Amino acid sequence: MKILIAGAGLGGLTAALCLLRAEHDVEIYEQAPQLGEIGAGIQLSANASRVLHSLGLENAIKGIAVQARSYEFRLYDTGEVLQTIPLGEHHVKQHGYPYYHVHRADFHNILAGQVRSLKTDAIRLNSIATAFEEDEKSVTLKLADGRMVKGDVLIGADGIKSAIRTQIVGQTPAVYTGDIAWRVTVPTNLLPADYMDKITAVWVGPGRHAVIYYLRCGELLNFVGLVEFSQWEEESWTMKRPWTDLKSDFTGWHQDIQTVIDAADKNECYRWALNNRKPIENWSTSRATLLGDAAHPTLPYLAQGAVMAIEDGAVLTRALAQCNNVADALSLYQRNRVERTARIVNESTANRALFHHQTSDEFRMAFSERNIAAERANWLYSYDPLTAPLS
Repeated sequence: MKILIAGAGLGGLTAALCLLRAEHDVEIYEQAPQLGEIGAGIQLSANASRVLHSLGLENAIKGIAVQARSYEFRLYDTGEVLQTIPLGEHHVKQHGYPYYHVHRADFHNILAGQVRSLKTDAIRLNSIATAFEEDEKSVTLKLADGRMVKGDVLIGADGIKSAIRTQIVGQTPAVYTGDIAWRVTVPTNLLPADYMDKITAVWVGPGRHAVIYYLRCGELLNFVGLVEFSQWEEESWTMKRPWTDLKSDFTGWHQDIQTVIDAADKNECYRWALNNRKPIENWSTSRATLLGDAAHPTLPYLAQGAVMAIEDGAVLTRALAQCNNVADALSLYQRNRVERTARIVNESTANRALFHHQTSDEFRMAFSERNIAAERANWLYSYDPLTAPLS
């Protein structure tokens, strides 16, 4: 089939790679004038890395990634470890595939290169998707410059402001969570040599938390600070804010946090608003569907946003192979994604409360009542989008 994809982000490119490997003809329409990715670190657990390995990307990803040995929850002021999720070799033994930390731009480059190696002109830039039309035989994507592109299937992978989503499900209001997110990356040669082991550290504290882990084979340290903030701000990853505001937001926190903030480039501190959207149950028509953030945008409190998009691409490809017509395939894909993605969205939202208690005793009590490692192993990391039954 000829499959049109709106959006050349991580989800759109992964879906394209899955579909090209399955011998479909794929065209990707990307609004940007040049291909690239913004942001910094993402985490890829086994439920995503098994898909990436199946696509032949294992060596390329290992060449840019960090495989942390554990995931630790720490108290904001003392550094007391509240709970640990083993990663590294344990994650591989338990789930069959690694847990990677990668820089978004590096990962995006790998995906784009692989797509182009299979079809040199698959990615069409300067192509803003605005709407679509469909009938029994085809779907037509409308672009802002007046072009009309016809195919058999349309996938809206055009993010949280998706034009394809708006046409399928209408306007869905975004609700400000009350949190803003800081993002900085620090070259590790600017940090003490013994600064931190190769782990993911989630520092939890009153009204805020911070996530720290290494990128680019240990060359960079990724810092994301999530802070309760009464005033809504732009939902954009490219908004810069004063370093002094970042420093102020983490006053009184552990020296490890201060070390990262003090080493950050004071002109490269990004801050944006975190909005939430309720999960939806229907995101498909007879020939068009959604994927990734366009279908199920989520907060970054479970580190599964990119992972869900990767899962989507694998499941959608399988659904198209399993059904005799497009409408049935898109329905099968949606049925097998709605419940899981809604659970991830809802649990990500719930983690905000877990990470933002007011006292150390409240944190100790909350973490003592849960075995987060077992919870995630049982349903999250163990999921296999390549073999899970589709019904």
